Amino acid sequence: MKKFNLRLYRHIREAKGQFVAVSMVVAVGIMSYVAISLAVMDLEVGAQKYYELNNFQDVSVELMKINESGIERIRRMPRVESVQGRVFFKTPLEVEDKDEKVNVGISSIPEAENRINDLYILEGGWIQDGRRDVLVLEQFAEARGIEVGDVVHPQIGGKEYDLEVKGIAGSPEYIYLMEDEQNLLPQPTKYGILFVSEEFAQQVFGYSKSYNEVLIKLKNPDEDGIFKDELEKELERYGVQRIIRREDHMSDRIVAEEIRGAKQMANVIPMVFLGVAAAIIAIMISRMVKNDRTSIGVLKAIGYRNRDILMHYAKHAFIIGAIGSLIGVFVGYLFSGPMANLYQEFYRIPFKVRIFSWNYLGMGFLLSAIYCIGAGLWGARSILGIMPAESMRPEPPKKIGKTYIQRITFIWKHISFSWKVVWRNVFRSRKRFVFLSVGIAVTFATALMPAHMLNVFEAMFYDQYGEFMRMDYEIAYTKPLSEHSVMEIRELVDVTGIEGKIEFPFEIENGWKSKVVSVIGLKPDTEFYNLAGSDGGILSLSPGGMLISEPMAYILDVEKGDIVNVKNFIPFKDDVRIKVDGVVKQSLGLNAYLDIDFMQEKLLDEGMITGVMIDSTDRVKEKMEDVKNVSSVNSLEDLKNIFKEFTKLTYAGLSVYALFAGIIGFAIVYNSTMMSINERRLEFSSLRIMGFSKKEINRIVLKENLIMTAFGILLGIPLGRWLMELLQTSFQTEFYTMTAPVETNSYIYAAGLTVFYVLLAQYFSSHKIKRLDFIEALKNRIT
Repeated sequence: MKKFNLRLYRHIREAKGQFVAVSMVVAVGIMSYVAISLAVMDLEVGAQKYYELNNFQDVSVELMKINESGIERIRRMPRVESVQGRVFFKTPLEVEDKDEKVNVGISSIPEAENRINDLYILEGGWIQDGRRDVLVLEQFAEARGIEVGDVVHPQIGGKEYDLEVKGIAGSPEYIYLMEDEQNLLPQPTKYGILFVSEEFAQQVFGYSKSYNEVLIKLKNPDEDGIFKDELEKELERYGVQRIIRREDHMSDRIVAEEIRGAKQMANVIPMVFLGVAAAIIAIMISRMVKNDRTSIGVLKAIGYRNRDILMHYAKHAFIIGAIGSLIGVFVGYLFSGPMANLYQEFYRIPFKVRIFSWNYLGMGFLLSAIYCIGAGLWGARSILGIMPAESMRPEPPKKIGKTYIQRITFIWKHISFSWKVVWRNVFRSRKRFVFLSVGIAVTFATALMPAHMLNVFEAMFYDQYGEFMRMDYEIAYTKPLSEHSVMEIRELVDVTGIEGKIEFPFEIENGWKSKVVSVIGLKPDTEFYNLAGSDGGILSLSPGGMLISEPMAYILDVEKGDIVNVKNFIPFKDDVRIKVDGVVKQSLGLNAYLDIDFMQEKLLDEGMITGVMIDSTDRVKEKMEDVKNVSSVNSLEDLKNIFKEFTKLTYAGLSVYALFAGIIGFAIVYNSTMMSINERRLEFSSLRIMGFSKKEINRIVLKENLIMTAFGILLGIPLGRWLMELLQTSFQTEFYTMTAPVETNSYIYAAGLTVFYVLLAQYFSSHKIKRLDFIEALKNRIT
């Protein structure tokens, strides 16, 4: 076995470039698996630990008003472990820039111990003076530069209050901070949370000894579905607006979706790289066995068994896998820390959880071993058919006829000699042609992903805030008001268009599936929403009919013509069964749409609206600054700018995928070219004798690779389109749907990147031609 190991060492030394290239493909696959898995585990475990330490709610209830006796009724329910009332309202915050509209959620916190959704104090201390002290959520404080000792100025009921910041705190309820379901991107400079004493909140909002939200912990959290039904009956008299289970809580849902998507990536990406590495290894070993045919025959003749020789060649594959997995595990573990820190920027957990899991490291080694050794054995399987006596003679030359292009005589006559060499080799080396073309197709499809995903993000947000929503400003009220408020705003602001709207939460049921969503009431001929179907046809709002968004149709498994039940939590209002008239092409958010008059009549109160949409070139934010009962003024232009900031962060992640594509393409082209050069030494030596320079021979190889690259790109177009459709389906969530087609510029980008990596591999493999000993190649190759 020592002689075998020495022979193995020599093989690796002679083809070290190929071994390094394939090892890097394995390393990247294992690195991505380990890095993503460990980073996601840190996020998942950190979130769970945060929830446990700070007593995160199992169920929360939004209602009109509930007093202490109502809280006590909930506490006596058999499934309840603890319950806590809370006053919560959104109000404007006075800031230095009068043109800037900033909103905050004012949330009460009790003085009792074992608080539900307890705060994690990061700076400063607890509230001392309940009438003027406040704690600020860390994301908001960091974004606006608020420090302990500063004074903030919320406007409550038209009155400005001066509150001193006693501390900066984190909350398990706001790991991912969002103002509402319509604004999926965090805007920590525009919206934050202020925590005040229960006494202060009840006094300023007029909720003496009563609350408008209830937080509940259950003895068995798995029973939240059953408990929700029981709670609806118990609280019917209190004007319940929404009952939210933990899995439906916005922040927790965003975190859960991120964990789910990242785990999918951790499972898919390594399989692609290891699959490519396995294909390269199988072909490398197969070519090696073919070149060593005589030596293998000699080894068999002197007594070595098939198993011994098979294991010798399998060691080549094992060493590639071992080196790649060692590098991948080590680098993956190092990268998992920065990845976890990147998650920390988006998902605020106030303490770091770093977990070292041998399971993921061991799985990385195991995956590498399975793919690489399996590929090595598959590539070496022809050893079993080599007979010692036959292997002493050279293989008879294969019968080769004219290639396809040679049969087209009028073209063949006008092709130069060097191009004839190129086309003959392309069509005669069919296995290499197929392997390289498929490899280029995979490279192209992988390179297509970052370009397409960026287009998808842009399409989602620009379609949502340009094509779908067409107003300039959206004004939300602090409470439902009469439709007469539309005329009041028209008098304050110079508008070219204005409409009232209703946005109110209801639970929509389809069989056993249900979801609490914002139902939006609009005029049937609204000019501010483009209610179009997936085919681009305009959908109309009819009395008694409902339109639903694509994500909601996906979750509830609803299509046109189905009947859904709208569950109404408002006292003395009945549930309503409504026919689905169509599915709206909406990229972001869960919504249903009703005729505003029908919604007022059947679900709410006559003449009631919760906001206004306007088109205006006036200074809307400035003029609405001190208007009573206005909660927020959102500009679609501001939302677009926020998205532009968000896309800057996505470039870094998408560029990594472009690098991954490069590693795959480089490894495939480099190894294929090196194997081709080794097999064609006699051919190239003959060309040298005929007067070809090394540069001209190198150009012949380059032409062959570019032809196969062109075929590979053509094959990669349908493969890439299929992969993008698969990705869009796999990563579809209840928050967004990805339906953008692959744009032409994405194809051009992927093709350009693929050609660049092919040229890079060609450059590094060209040294092999320059160092070929052409005189030695012309001698007898059998020793």
